[in-house]
Amino acid sequence: MRFGIGFLIAVLFWPTAALAEALPVEDDLAGSGASYVTVPEDTLYDVARRFDLGIVEVLAANPGVDPWMPETGTELVLPTEHVLPSPREGIVINLSELRLFYFQNDAQVLSFPIGIGSEGWRTPTGVTNIVRKRARPVWVPPASIRAEHPELPESVPAGPDNPLGDYAMNLGWPSFVVHGTNRPYGIGKRSSHGCIRLYPEDIAVLFKAVKEGTKVTVIDAPFKLGWRGDTLYLEVTPTQEQADDIADYQRPAPLSIPEVYDAVAREAGQAADVNWYAVEEAVAKRSGIPEVVAARIP
Repeated sequence: MRFGIGFLIAVLFWPTAALAEALPVEDDLAGSGASYVTVPEDTLYDVARRFDLGIVEVLAANPGVDPWMPETGTELVLPTEHVLPSPREGIVINLSELRLFYFQNDAQVLSFPIGIGSEGWRTPTGVTNIVRKRARPVWVPPASIRAEHPELPESVPAGPDNPLGDYAMNLGWPSFVVHGTNRPYGIGKRSSHGCIRLYPEDIAVLFKAVKEGTKVTVIDAPFKLGWRGDTLYLEVTPTQEQADDIADYQRPAPLSIPEVYDAVAREAGQAADVNWYAVEEAVAKRSGIPEVVAARIP
């Protein structure tokens, strides 16, 4: 979908950040695809935040586009459609996708780009829950971070210098927190010491929606399959390591995913025709855009 001139004029007057909204769920997918034509002074970081996206997912969907000086009039693909992860309960964080999903009900889902643990500070996978919610939190640097930065103060009060932002939600895993940030350009890539960061406007929405005790499942799934009607979609994202290359504006080395072919065959079954060329293309591109790979036989 290409936006019209009226939209493009209006977007010039938009704030940097857009308010997050719940996405409608249709079978195994949520949201819908879109595009945007760049205007003067745009950067891909600005576009990412404006459309509630992470920088790596914008770069992966638009390879070869200069992140800081995209040519005016460039049509960007916006990765605003998602195959839903499993399980569809509470909060699900997919590290490869650099995205958090909060399942409010069967009809709607909140989805936000996130920053996760960088190399050497990996965010763990597994199941935990939200054990504590804190508005205007005080940040006490843990010993592991203090060892790396001994100049840090004993604590940082709430305010613009606080790396937790305005809201924090502690997980059952000690020292791991879902929180805001005072460095929004780190959203959508591996940029933290293991915690999960959100844009300030996104954590405000999530903090209000989530209750203490909410289940949190962290997975690392570089591909997802899902049906919409009689059509099977495959969404393939960069691995965490490939995301680092993309964040550094480098083309990542291609990687195969042998297990994706068995997964597609199982999901399609005998009642659907599979386009194996489309499967290979999705794996090769790793664009994060759901691609049609099969259709049920009438």
